[in-house]
Amino acid sequence: MSASFEKYQKRKLISSYFSVVLSIALVLFLLGLLGMLVLNAKKVSDHFKEQVVVTIYLKDSAKEVEMKQLEKSLALADYVKSTEYVSKEQAASSMKAENGEDFMEFLGYNPLLNSIDVHLKADYVTSAHLEEISKEALNKNFVDEVRYDNDLVTLMNNNVKKISFWVLILSAIFTLIAVLLINSSIRLAVYAKRFTIKTMQMVGATKRFIRKPFVWKSVQLGIIGAIISLIGMAIVLFYLNKTFPELQLLNNPVLIVALFAFVFILGIVITWISTFFATQRFLNLKTDQLY
Repeated sequence: MSASFEKYQKRKLISSYFSVVLSIALVLFLLGLLGMLVLNAKKVSDHFKEQVVVTIYLKDSAKEVEMKQLEKSLALADYVKSTEYVSKEQAASSMKAENGEDFMEFLGYNPLLNSIDVHLKADYVTSAHLEEISKEALNKNFVDEVRYDNDLVTLMNNNVKKISFWVLILSAIFTLIAVLLINSSIRLAVYAKRFTIKTMQMVGATKRFIRKPFVWKSVQLGIIGAIISLIGMAIVLFYLNKTFPELQLLNNPVLIVALFAFVFILGIVITWISTFFATQRFLNLKTDQLY
């Protein structure tokens, strides 16, 4: 009879430990994903900003040397990420491919202009910088027109500010939720052993002596949960980097290691603090208050 009861208690204990490890791993995994989002938020926003194209259209009278000098000066500018010269013939071919019709057959000539597509660095993709760059280009007498989507740039910058703000708010809220959830799981595990704690106290064991095995066991569970969460984070990070190589998510290993270390230490610290206060609570209760 006692053997079957011991087996039941052992299964119950293992089940309790499993639920604690699972809750710690899941919470830390989600917190780690949010951390990756926070760390890479600027990189993602910069990627989309750098997709904005400033097109400088050149007059037919522009000399080849002038066009090459302009392209070279733009390529060397601090605010430019890349440039691409697009001849009127290339532009006509692209338009024909998009529309499926050759408009030059109807017109009898190519009305398009040679152009230079300019991709700016993310920090310079603002309405003020774009206007300044546009004015500078238009000062050259062989430049016909400068085009860019100003409304898109304004909308993008406004949305980036809003998203960054809410990501920080969500990070703070989710961190608090993570602490509360892990604390709740640990408290439940300690609650299951409240009578053992009180029995040890009644036979003369000190509070420190009683707390020590509970804290050590919880820290072990925290380490296991943290390791599981880190494995999940590594898989997700590897997959995202493979799917979106242009974001270069693995180009800053120091930040990645720091995030992983933070998640690992957080798992240990939260379980240690939660177990300390949970055992302290039951140590301070009277015997009749345990029921």
